[in-house]
Amino acid sequence: MTEFNGLGEVSGKRVLVRSDLNVPLDGTRITDDGRIRASVPTIKALADAGARVIVTAHLGRPKGEPDPAYSLAPVAARLGELLGTPVAFATDTVGASAQETVAALEDGEVALLENVRFNAGETSKDDAERGAFADQLAGLAGADGAFVSDGFGVVHRKQASVYDVAQRLPHAMGALVAAEIDVLRRLTVAPERPYVVVLGGSKVSDKLGVIDNLLDKADKLLIGGGMVFTFLHADGLE
Repeated sequence: MTEFNGLGEVSGKRVLVRSDLNVPLDGTRITDDGRIRASVPTIKALADAGARVIVTAHLGRPKGEPDPAYSLAPVAARLGELLGTPVAFATDTVGASAQETVAALEDGEVALLENVRFNAGETSKDDAERGAFADQLAGLAGADGAFVSDGFGVVHRKQASVYDVAQRLPHAMGALVAAEIDVLRRLTVAPERPYVVVLGGSKVSDKLGVIDNLLDKADKLLIGGGMVFTFLHADGLE
């Protein structure tokens, strides 16, 4: 099989994949590789189909410039172990290293670009700045390239490697996004009872819409993580 999810023939073509590889690190040691494991099926399927796979992802919240503490180098090594084949690592996002790394790819090989958030254009609110970075990312895939969105944790974000690139290349969703959408559909349309939802995270602003949508669907909502303090404060606690 040399086709992928409606994209047609991908053998010999460069396919840009937006994965979610935002794993916790202790220095350079990955303490939980769950997100890398979840990204493997789509990357492997594309490589097995003969595509030249260019993986993009972010890690942490660098300030739009390179920061060694947030390098994806350890992720590239672990991804290679899980795939059972070396993963080439570009030490920048769209610069000389990225261009050379992508140019050297053969059919069925995989490369990982450095943290896309090392480029200010990734998260810019300015459409032109964000679009310019997306142009460079899409350019790495080439005129006959394609884009696969497989970072479910970021699909809601209007960012260059997620939103803008999809407007510049033929595109499809990956296996992880498809699986998560299927789960969401089951949990929001006809959930099994009793239905308990556990929510965590640090930014309550990201979760208010989720909470509002689940209030009349879930039997219980369990709030944890950093955002629990917002609710405790609303109850009058310090």
